[in-house]
Amino acid sequence: MKKNIKQFLNSFLLIELLKGLAVTGRHMFSPKVTIQYPEEKTPQSPRFRGLHALRSYPNGEERCIACKLCEAVCPAAAITIEAGVRESDGSRRTTKYEIDLFKCIFCGFCEESCPVDSIVETRVFDYHFEEQGAQIMTKEKLLEIGRVHEKQLAEDIAADAKYR
Repeated sequence: MKKNIKQFLNSFLLIELLKGLAVTGRHMFSPKVTIQYPEEKTPQSPRFRGLHALRSYPNGEERCIACKLCEAVCPAAAITIEAGVRESDGSRRTTKYEIDLFKCIFCGFCEESCPVDSIVETRVFDYHFEEQGAQIMTKEKLLEIGRVHEKQLAEDIAADAKYR
C-alpha cells in the first residue's frame, strides 16, 4: 500500500522530470570544452590506428616480403596480396598490395602480424574520397603515405616498444 502511494506521488509531482531538469541546470552554467576542429586538434595516443601505410627501408627498398600474414589475419578480408619473384635478386616481393578501406575495421591485426613492420597504421584520421574506387589503397599509394609519415611512424613504433 505504501509503495503505491509513493509511486502515485512521484508520478503526480513529476519527480523524474524535475531530476532531469536539475541535471540540465547543473551543466548549463559549467564551462564548455569545445575544440575548433580544423585549427585545433585533440591529442592522440601513439597507438592510434588511422590510415594505413607501407614502410620502406632507409635505402628505399620496400619492407614487405609478401608473407601474406596480414591478408590471412584480416577479419574483414580487406587486404589483397599477389606475390612474385623479383628478377634482380630472386627475392619474393608483392606485385599487388591493396586494402579496401570501406571493408577495413581498423583492428590493427595486420600491423601486429607483420614480421618486418611493413604495414602500419598512421595517425592520419581526416581523409576523404571524391571519386569512386579511391578507397582502394594500392601499393603505390601506401608506399607514398609511408614515405610522407616515416618520421612519425618510427617514433610511434619506438614508443610502442616500451610497452611490450
